Amino acid sequence: MAELLKIVTNAATLLCPDLEENTQTLQRKIELLKSRKVDVQADLQNAGKKRKREVEDWLINVENNITEFETLEQEIQCSRFYSRQKLAEQVGRMTKEVMELVEQSDFPGGLFLEVDESIGQLMLTPPHNGQAFLQNFDDIWASLMDDNILSIGIYGMGGVGKTTLVMHAHDNLLNEPKFSGHVYWITVSQEFSIHKLQSDIAQALKLDFSCGSDEKKRAAQLFQTFQKRGNFVVILDDVWKQIDAEKIGIPPRRDGFKLVITSRSKEVCHRMGCQRIIKVNTLSEQEAWELFLKKLGRVEFHREVEEICKKMVKRCGGLPLALVTLAGSMRGVTDIHEWRDASEELKQSCMGRADMENEVLPILLYSYDRLRDPKLQRCFLYCSLYPEDFSIKREELIENFISEELMDRRLSRRAEIDQGHAILNQLERACLLERVVSDRYVKLHDLIRDMALRITKDNPRYMVKAGLHLREIPDVQEWTEDLDKLSLMNNSIEEISSGMSPKFPRLSTLILSGNPLKSIPDCFFTQMRGLRTVSLNRTHIQYLPHSISDLENLRTLSLIYCFNLKSVPTLKKLRLLTRLDLSYTKIEELPDGVESLTNLKVLDLFRTSLSMIPTGVLHSLSLLQQLRLPIHIEVPREEVLALKQLDDFCGRVNSTE
Repeated sequence: MAELLKIVTNAATLLCPDLEENTQTLQRKIELLKSRKVDVQADLQNAGKKRKREVEDWLINVENNITEFETLEQEIQCSRFYSRQKLAEQVGRMTKEVMELVEQSDFPGGLFLEVDESIGQLMLTPPHNGQAFLQNFDDIWASLMDDNILSIGIYGMGGVGKTTLVMHAHDNLLNEPKFSGHVYWITVSQEFSIHKLQSDIAQALKLDFSCGSDEKKRAAQLFQTFQKRGNFVVILDDVWKQIDAEKIGIPPRRDGFKLVITSRSKEVCHRMGCQRIIKVNTLSEQEAWELFLKKLGRVEFHREVEEICKKMVKRCGGLPLALVTLAGSMRGVTDIHEWRDASEELKQSCMGRADMENEVLPILLYSYDRLRDPKLQRCFLYCSLYPEDFSIKREELIENFISEELMDRRLSRRAEIDQGHAILNQLERACLLERVVSDRYVKLHDLIRDMALRITKDNPRYMVKAGLHLREIPDVQEWTEDLDKLSLMNNSIEEISSGMSPKFPRLSTLILSGNPLKSIPDCFFTQMRGLRTVSLNRTHIQYLPHSISDLENLRTLSLIYCFNLKSVPTLKKLRLLTRLDLSYTKIEELPDGVESLTNLKVLDLFRTSLSMIPTGVLHSLSLLQQLRLPIHIEVPREEVLALKQLDDFCGRVNSTE
């Protein structure tokens, strides 16, 4: 046998005699590339400018080549004679790519964007709405062109069109030679922090902070950058309370600088020292009617239907958001009985409201009620678990709809995903969701989210404290035993008090994602036996508490991007689990008891540190529909083929000989 192995090894060497030498050459080139990477990163860190996209791409390509070389080295060490020719070709290709990257590292055009490149970008402005819009726009534009007015406040109730007006002003300012395109739009949420606002402004300016997280130093850097801009405009949209502009880094009043804010509060405009304050009023009856017809589709009405429509439009009080939402919910309705029923429901829900602000909620509630289909309502309410002004990935929402069992069951994963997209599309058409950034994201308008949160104060019962910069878990006194879902997403919670074990037998969903959470007390889940979903994505957790092993009703355990997570306690009792996502963690061994999870439909182990999948484990998971494995390990081909319901697979299989 030893003699045979020697013959095979000699044959492999004869086939590719230069493989070892070429690999050593490639290794030297990789070391040179690593040195260039260190130099470039040092230059980037020592400057306060926005790096070019080509520099970002170069760094990504460098990292990819370094990672690929490490994998290639291992494959060469374990290679058999019939694979060495292919490996030799890979070494040759990589050597060429690495040398090209070394040559590109000179960046003759520089590493950073020039100052003139940090100009504002056109926005997707919706069409304006009649004479009132034009009058308000003219008032705003006159103030912007008046050199004696340096700060402008635009206020009005939520949904009245303040943002739309200023978006049009923004796009017109970009073409105004006076400001040379230096017009910067920043959205300010109800719960903002100086640190986040500074980061948002820096992004608009295409500025990289070189001073770390110190807010005073960041303010000074922003101030210096603004001073170099000459004439410029800063627009702060959706301001809820007074902002100290100088603490942020926005210069005090000076010639050539304009500050524009939008707010629901006239008092905020006064407190921020706005020299010109403009109120955006609701639409006249005629303009409201025209807007409603436009969004409805300008259909031909029966006379009685037209009279009903006019009554319904009148109940909207000229509020554009309410008109658009109501028209969206009635689009396509032709039956007179349905129109009469809709008018009666709307009339009753608005009864007893003291002012327009209070009447907005019932209008929006009616659009929610008109969804009719409980699964649409469930999916809509689920969106309120995310922070205000948050752009939500469609695919993430759909995964959650599936795992939370908010939709109808389908035979395949593809059919479930299609159903999820159909639901999001319906919610968009009903104007309860907005599509943002690209087709991949949606978000809730502030008022619509407020309406959803109002609904979830009763049934179903939610507690949502997402994106509020909390440093601690809310006191147990704030929690109620009838809670259904709790979202503490995107806060600053680093730890949970030792011994904390809240009593919430009905709690089905717990979301702690996006917190710098390092540990959870062992007893934390002891009195939450009804939990079906636990999401700890993007936390700093290293170990999970043992009490999670007793959550026998759990359907989803999601630990995506928990880069410090090294191990997971036994999952043997979690027999109802349908989704286990450990992608982008550092776990080195498959959790104990995975082979017992016979209801598992999604198993994601991508980008983990697993060294192997024990033989037979996959065979026991016969219901798997999605399986993603680390790229550095292989699994038996026959075990994958045996998964008859699998329609989404990412991984490597052993090739049959």
